Amino acid sequence: MQKFLIIQTAFIGDVVLATPLIEKLHAFFPDAQIDFLLRKGNESLLQGHPYLNKVLIWNKKEGKYRSLWNLLKLIRKHKYYKLINLQRFGATGFLTAFSGAKEKIGFDKNPFSFMFDVAVKHAMKSDVQSPHETVRNLSLIEHFTDNSIYKPKLYPLPHDYNTVEKYKQWSYICIAPASVWFTKQYPKDKWVSFIQTLPGELMVYLLGAPSEKQLCADIMHASGRHDIKSLAGELTFLQSAALMRDATMNYVNDSAPMHFASAMNAPVTAVYCSTVPAFGYGPLSDKRYIVEVKENLDCRPCGLHGYKACPLQHFNCAYHISDQQLLETLGEL
Repeated sequence: MQKFLIIQTAFIGDVVLATPLIEKLHAFFPDAQIDFLLRKGNESLLQGHPYLNKVLIWNKKEGKYRSLWNLLKLIRKHKYYKLINLQRFGATGFLTAFSGAKEKIGFDKNPFSFMFDVAVKHAMKSDVQSPHETVRNLSLIEHFTDNSIYKPKLYPLPHDYNTVEKYKQWSYICIAPASVWFTKQYPKDKWVSFIQTLPGELMVYLLGAPSEKQLCADIMHASGRHDIKSLAGELTFLQSAALMRDATMNYVNDSAPMHFASAMNAPVTAVYCSTVPAFGYGPLSDKRYIVEVKENLDCRPCGLHGYKACPLQHFNCAYHISDQQLLETLGEL
């Protein structure tokens, strides 16, 4: 039996953007065993995935190097046919280089790429449109499949759909207001202003992690609406995705919930502040919109991920976006 291992131990959204490889490998090798390595905390994203045999977990809290060594021993024990590393950092490059896999595949920017059997060029620019991250990832397996493109896909379980069914009794939108990076996050007062302009017949659900409860509570109370509810910390990743699937619209930052929407083909409006779609991480849903500042700012983008604060202390890339720009993506209700 052919055995594949996909490695993506970065953030939640990065794992979602790796799922097209699972889809494509299964399509080309339906009888193969496909395993996936991710960081601890992200494993629930792939719970019950129909095409995965096993999810391996890197628990860095056990000690980065000790856990890395234990993972290497486990990977070598599995004797993979092909190992596909989506990351460009030394730790996973080390795992790949010494994995014992028959074919070791990764990007040329990885410091261990000189030990890979196949090292694929990784292209990313901000001044021209870069390939989408899913296309970059799929390029790693193009040499033994083809150049066809597959989209991200998540598989909420029946329990996940049942859990959120009670929230679907009326027309609703979802807003995921937070981001790990401050300058990628549409400001709290801007979310409040937008929510206050929404039609009264819409229910508003605020989504987020447990650490984002306070932000969502602040937005909810400041909005003055009665038809708004914070679900931050109450839903799992897959339950959030299941709720987003049937929303009239999902409003997100350039962050993981945007990729949840893509994976569920849910309607999405992505608000870009300090980053730009040209990096190649944009939404992929059939119904998708990008909202960003209309004027050309010399300081934008200020980085791939953003910063803890605006480097120039004005945050014009966020504050010069209008409520009307977000409202326009709702269309006719």
